[in-house]
Amino acid sequence: MPSAKPRLLVTRRLPPDVEARLLRDYDAEFNPANGVMTPDDLIARARGKDGLLVTPADRLNADIIGRLPSSIRIVASFSVGYDHVDVKAAEARRLPITNTPDVLTDATADIALLLILGAARGAAAGMAAIRDNTWKNWAPTGMLSMDIAGKRLGILGMGRIGQAVARRARVFGMTIHYHNRKKLDASAEQGAVFHATAEDLFGASDVLSIHCASTPETRRLVNAKTIALLPKGAIVVNTARGDIVDDEALISALQSGHLRAIGLDVYTNEPNIDPRYRTLENAFLLPHLGSATVETRNAMGFRALDNLDDFFAGREPRDRVRS
Repeated sequence: MPSAKPRLLVTRRLPPDVEARLLRDYDAEFNPANGVMTPDDLIARARGKDGLLVTPADRLNADIIGRLPSSIRIVASFSVGYDHVDVKAAEARRLPITNTPDVLTDATADIALLLILGAARGAAAGMAAIRDNTWKNWAPTGMLSMDIAGKRLGILGMGRIGQAVARRARVFGMTIHYHNRKKLDASAEQGAVFHATAEDLFGASDVLSIHCASTPETRRLVNAKTIALLPKGAIVVNTARGDIVDDEALISALQSGHLRAIGLDVYTNEPNIDPRYRTLENAFLLPHLGSATVETRNAMGFRALDNLDDFFAGREPRDRVRS
C-alpha cells in the first residue's frame, strides 16, 4: 500500500537525530554512496519524489532545476547560504527553496575567532614545527607573532555572524570597524565604526574578517586592488564563501609580505583548493568547519525539516528564500 508520508530524496547522510526524525515523518531515500551526486543521478533518483533535501555540495543550476521531475514541489537546503541553487530558475517553475538561517551563528563566529587567533599567533607554523620535529628549543626571538589586543578588526558584512564575531573580538580588546549594506542602529553597533564603502573599511583593518554573502557584487571583492588598501602586515580571515576572495591576489600578497597571515575555512572550488595554500607557513587553514558541531548540525537539520513540515502541511515555509 503506498505510503501516506511525503517522499523525499536526501542527497547526503545527516546526523543520527535528524535522520531519526526524518524517517519517522517522511518516506525518505538516502544517497547510498553518501557522496556528491551527479546531476543525472540526482534527477533520476528524484523521480516520484515530492521534495529534495540537499546540501551546499549539490549545485542546482537552471539546467538541473529545469530537468527535475514535475513531482518535486520543494527543495530544502541544509545550509544558510543558497548560492548553490539558482533561485530565479526555481521561482520560474514555482518551486520553493528554503535554507536554515540563525542556527549556526555562534558556531561560525567561534571558528572566525579561532582563525583570527591562529593566523595572528602563527599557529600553522607552530603546529608544523611540532609535527615535523623541527622545534629544537625556545628562543627569545623565535616564532614571533602579533597581539590582537588594540588592533582594528574590520568586519565585511555585519549580519548575525558578523555581530557575533564583534562581540567575541571585543573581549580580546579589539576595536570594531565594519561595512554593511546598511548602517546598523546604535544598539546593534555597540560602538563599532561604520564605513560607507568596502574600500574605506579595508584601509582601517588590521584584521579583515569576511562575513558577507556571495553575490555578483561581492564575488572577488577581495582582490589585488582591495588587498593593497589593507595596512602592511594585515591579516585576512574568511568564513563566508570562497569565491569572495581572489586566490591569486591573496597568495601573492602573502608571498610578498604585504599580508602577515591568513585564516581560511572556505575556498573556491572546495575541496579542490589552490595547492599553493598548503605550502604557505603563514596560512592557517581549516576544512570548512564553520558549522561542524553536533549541536549546530542537528539544529540545521531540524530547521530544514521544520520548513518541509510547514510546506507539506499547507503552510508557508518559515525560511523560504527569494531572488
